[in-house]
Amino acid sequence: MTRLADPLRFFSMLAAWVATPWALAPYSVLLAVLSVILLLAVLTVFGTPGDNGMEREKILVPVPGLVTIGLVLFQLLAAVVSSWVAWPAWAAVAVTALAVASLIAEQPRWRRLRALPA
Repeated sequence: MTRLADPLRFFSMLAAWVATPWALAPYSVLLAVLSVILLLAVLTVFGTPGDNGMEREKILVPVPGLVTIGLVLFQLLAAVVSSWVAWPAWAAVAVTALAVASLIAEQPRWRRLRALPA
């Protein structure tokens, strides 16, 4: 199940990166662009040392495992909500199923993240 978690998480986040600006674009193109920057920046800047082989020296802002879990949950929530706002129901159902599968597959990683020292 652990090996399946990485691609499920990636495709769920990819859905968030595409659906969120798509959902926000009718309101403001600037807001849509900022949403992509925010969604990508949090993953680039914050990381938990020891997660997926990450070394403290390679992380810009080391954070506890619970913060990493929260960031993944934020991405999954963005994917689901934005897909329901922006896309037809069949696509939103697919993204929701992907996010649920990712949530289930992430549980072993999250147990490890909670056990890592801050």
